[in-house]
Amino acid sequence: MEREKRNDMSYSRKRSFTLGAYGSVDRFTCGDETGPESAQDKSLDNLDSPASERKPFRSSSSNQRESELFEIIEKLQGSRIDEQRCEFPLPLKSPLLTTGRELPLILPSKLGGYWIDPPLDRLVDVSPTSSHYGVDPESYDIMERDGEAKIYHEFFRSRYHHSFTAVDPTLGPLVLSVCLEEEENRLRVILRMKECSLHGVFSVSLFPTMPSAVELAKMLCDRVTVSKFDVVCYLKAPELITTFDEHRVSPNFKFGVLCQKNRQLTEEDILGNNEESEEFKEFLSILGETVQLQGFTGFRGGLDVCHGQTGSEAVYTSFRGREIMFHVATKLPYTEGDPQQLQRKRHIGNDIVALVCQEGQTPFLSDVIKSHFLHCFIVVRRIQRQEGTGGAAYQVSVTAREDVPPFGPVLPDPPVFTDHSKFREFLLAKLINAEISCYKAEQFSRLEVRTRSSLLENLQAELFTRSQCMMGDQSLIAVPTSEGLRGPSEGSGGFIENFKRAIRVRSHSFENLGVPRKNSSSTSQKAKTEKDGDSDKSSGPLPAPTDSLVAAELKDQTSPQEEI
Repeated sequence: MEREKRNDMSYSRKRSFTLGAYGSVDRFTCGDETGPESAQDKSLDNLDSPASERKPFRSSSSNQRESELFEIIEKLQGSRIDEQRCEFPLPLKSPLLTTGRELPLILPSKLGGYWIDPPLDRLVDVSPTSSHYGVDPESYDIMERDGEAKIYHEFFRSRYHHSFTAVDPTLGPLVLSVCLEEEENRLRVILRMKECSLHGVFSVSLFPTMPSAVELAKMLCDRVTVSKFDVVCYLKAPELITTFDEHRVSPNFKFGVLCQKNRQLTEEDILGNNEESEEFKEFLSILGETVQLQGFTGFRGGLDVCHGQTGSEAVYTSFRGREIMFHVATKLPYTEGDPQQLQRKRHIGNDIVALVCQEGQTPFLSDVIKSHFLHCFIVVRRIQRQEGTGGAAYQVSVTAREDVPPFGPVLPDPPVFTDHSKFREFLLAKLINAEISCYKAEQFSRLEVRTRSSLLENLQAELFTRSQCMMGDQSLIAVPTSEGLRGPSEGSGGFIENFKRAIRVRSHSFENLGVPRKNSSSTSQKAKTEKDGDSDKSSGPLPAPTDSLVAAELKDQTSPQEEI
């Protein structure tokens, strides 16, 4: 009878997924549905256990172990959720929402660390974005992220030139390019180092004889200590060098778009909005056009265009030769029962700049969205114009972390736009300049140095190896074209993708060159991750990278003092 009772009890197997860094966990819970898999698992458990242990269905020790296991799992999942959770400061809740007067678009964080434009203190005359003047759309200049990135492409590739490589004991890998401009009787030189690239032009008349590569390198940087450079004779070297120089230059941008309704003060409330009002749709139409993701061929910004896993629609536009994809929260998948809405957070939380469209008078708190990467928010509130003027106007305010430098175009005074075409020009230029300016913040500047260092190591090693192979050195095996040095036509995932690609490529290049790795355990784990990632590509799109995953990549590559 006892065996029959056990057989009558059903146990359904449920799988709970966590979209954070902890993967998925199988849970076995009691239910009313019986499946063949659960019945088979139950019978196998009964056969494997001794007779003395099969009498009670569950012993107290097994129940205790199971409860401890689930307690650990909940802690792991909870830490991921708590990391992204933000509670609105209690003193701000009731007084502000009952005051009845017009509220500002943005309020400062309780912990500080952000600047706001226009400043809340009306006595402050200097705006944080007043470094660019003018309200005419023709003055809405777009910043250059790397003004010297295209020098090699413009001045070297069309002329006969030479490139050299070396590994300096203190500076690390060096890649030098020298071009003789006979018409002007001068030498143009570029020295690429881990920190930066140095560019100089020297008159040939300064030298009694043609200077060596070492002399030219020391003229640009007196810290160079190498005694010789190796000549690069690989035929496709210009392509690899151009790709390295321009790895920071991308014509593609992605921005988050959030809708904040009245009395919404927390991240959960804002990310949980699922309906789009007519006012919000009008605002999206100003940003760009709504496109179907299925089969979309433009810049997708990490969205799935094949399997529909990131929604069916998105907002896209092109602006002054640049492609922009907007991660609109209400168009990303909504997950029932998930207050954090991690399906949406994993895209918007990995953007650097986000737009917030307010419906109502509730202000936006600078740090309400928890993310390692979001450094700037541009907040827009739709306001009614005076009777007889027609249409709606938009009020704009900007907040960014305190280490983000000023960027233009400057907000007009008052910061209100009535012309939608001028508003669009201003907003898109402001978004692009905001992202470029955010890259100069401390967190991203350290990431960029790490990315550049990895790519330069790979470039120097590949140029040297391929040159030796062309000269007939059979002891070295030519390495394939590196993933991290792909050309723009093969796709560019932006700054974060370049960083992750550089880390993967450095491991790949070391293995091909026979250089011993410092940490064998991390190497094997990273290789396994790469292999798993490659196999996933055949079965469907990879999920968008979360900020915790990239932070984990960074932590693995930095010393404790450098961790972010």
